[in-house]
Amino acid sequence: MRASRDGWWLLITILLAVALFGVVTVLLLTLDPRTSGSEAVRTGGLVSAAVVALYALWLNDRRRRVEESRHELERRSNEQDRERVADERFARAVELLGHDADQVRVGALHALAGLARSRPSYVQTVLDVVCSYLRRPFDHPDYLQDRPGERSPWAPSDEQDADRERQVRLAAQRVIGELVPDRHQKPDTPPDLDLTGALLDYIDLSGRAIRRLVLRDAQLHGTIRFSAAEISGDVWFTRAVSHGKLECDNVIFSGGSNFPHLIAHGRVSFVGAHFRQGAVFLSAEFHGPVTLAGSTFEKSVDLRRTVFRGDLDLRGRLPCPLRPGTGGMTVNTSRDVRLPDGWTVHNDGRIGGPETQP
Repeated sequence: MRASRDGWWLLITILLAVALFGVVTVLLLTLDPRTSGSEAVRTGGLVSAAVVALYALWLNDRRRRVEESRHELERRSNEQDRERVADERFARAVELLGHDADQVRVGALHALAGLARSRPSYVQTVLDVVCSYLRRPFDHPDYLQDRPGERSPWAPSDEQDADRERQVRLAAQRVIGELVPDRHQKPDTPPDLDLTGALLDYIDLSGRAIRRLVLRDAQLHGTIRFSAAEISGDVWFTRAVSHGKLECDNVIFSGGSNFPHLIAHGRVSFVGAHFRQGAVFLSAEFHGPVTLAGSTFEKSVDLRRTVFRGDLDLRGRLPCPLRPGTGGMTVNTSRDVRLPDGWTVHNDGRIGGPETQP
């Protein structure tokens, strides 16, 4: 059909060129007696040649558009093939995460990481899967040493099995560290991390860009680092338990910062942290040293019923008056306690702040 249509256009072009050749030649000879026959023929030939050239240009443009359409169809087809292959790789890797062999599970995690690197649209999905793996119940004899007298139904009876699963989980944490972008890359949409109830061990997310961070009911062992990270959404540490160090130095908290009922047995550091929205430490317990030196709080700080049993450095830039206040906040008077100007420590360890509201 297309060849027949092209043939008709070619025939029309030839007939039009011949007709114009004849018309122009006759008109020149008739209207301008001074024109010689050779000049009239040459002029008529130029006109007919121009018609043929226009047809050739139109034909080339049409071929170009057809070729572009073909390339676009091929590109879409290739993209669909890549999407299909990526979906198959993802499904296979997720399936292998449930394999009995720990080496296979580690390989599945690296396969997911490779997929996310090659297909950035999969980054959040892969992080969701890895976080869900870390949310699975697990415990280890080494972790139980941080919780003397506690028995866990999730600790494997075989210590070697526990060691192998621990290595898989450490690999999962490394995948998270690899896939969460650096804050200096300024990603348009930083990823969310939902680690509700997860057991984490020595994870380092320093300098990363995170949108929403959820660590409700999490068990944190070893050193947990978020130093110099930028968290654009809300942060939730509700009822989390930190058995080691929690480092949040120079973190930018752009959303709400929620640490209610947090229990920290080790050192907690917020040196130079910036809280742009409200910060809540309601009923939190800090058994180790805590420092907020140089930190900035732009909005309200809730320190009600917060207990500091170790050294405390609270000399940050806090809003005044504090809302909802420091009612019930207590410190250990036998430890080194450094407070902002105008704050006082009562004999029973209660803290009084300027213009605070109980």
